[in-house]
Amino acid sequence: MKEYDLYIVPTPIGNLGDMTLRAIEVLNSVDIIACEDMRVTQKLLNHFDIKTKCISYHKFNEKERIAKFLNLLEDGKKIALVSDAGTPLFCDPGAVLVKELKSRGYNVTALAGANAVATFLASVAREDEDFVFVGFLPKGENQISKILNNYFSTDVVFYESPNRLLKTLEIIKSTRTDARVAVGRELTKVFEEIFEGTVQDAISYFKENILKGEIVAMVLREKASAVDIDLENKIKVLKDKGYGAKDISVILSSLYNLNKNEIYKQAQNN
Repeated sequence: MKEYDLYIVPTPIGNLGDMTLRAIEVLNSVDIIACEDMRVTQKLLNHFDIKTKCISYHKFNEKERIAKFLNLLEDGKKIALVSDAGTPLFCDPGAVLVKELKSRGYNVTALAGANAVATFLASVAREDEDFVFVGFLPKGENQISKILNNYFSTDVVFYESPNRLLKTLEIIKSTRTDARVAVGRELTKVFEEIFEGTVQDAISYFKENILKGEIVAMVLREKASAVDIDLENKIKVLKDKGYGAKDISVILSSLYNLNKNEIYKQAQNN
């Protein structure tokens, strides 16, 4: 099997049984493991009897660590990067290191494995495949509202902390009164829970139930109507720019999640 200079290694998000055989093999074979919190990673390594040395790599030292890693690679050493849980670079450090190593011609690969977003999405029925992952939402109400309005016709997936979830749900409600949401917590653990319902139902439920653990949530897409988006005017604007009915139907159906055939018929008649 081809060898790489840097391995991006996912680790379990809650259930140690989700550790892959390849992840164990790689962590045993590399010369150094870069990790967020050495105490957290050491517990994982002890469980799987992995003796590889660790070095701290987190958001407060990721730039200054570059020189150290480059020296190791120049000496022919192999490095693995892990986060406290899940797949590195998903709201975790690593992008700075990956960018630097690739710019210098080093080989980087990512292993398949545990990821909270993928696990969550596989557990929730959605109307379509597309979604946008925005990481942790900003704290400002206007910023959150802007994201929800920009992705009106797309499922919006985000991370949230237990102590902020209710406030975030209230902001979602003020922006989209009838929004449907899904909230997952403690994924893959004993007390895993996934709530699905209206945003008001979610507020009522989580006011009465203790919130603990890592949270992944989603605001489901809204079904736009022709009236909501002023379809007739948008067809006229595109026609004036020289687009035909077929192109108009493709553009507007993609942007607003409307029926392409209906748009095509209306574009032909206008």
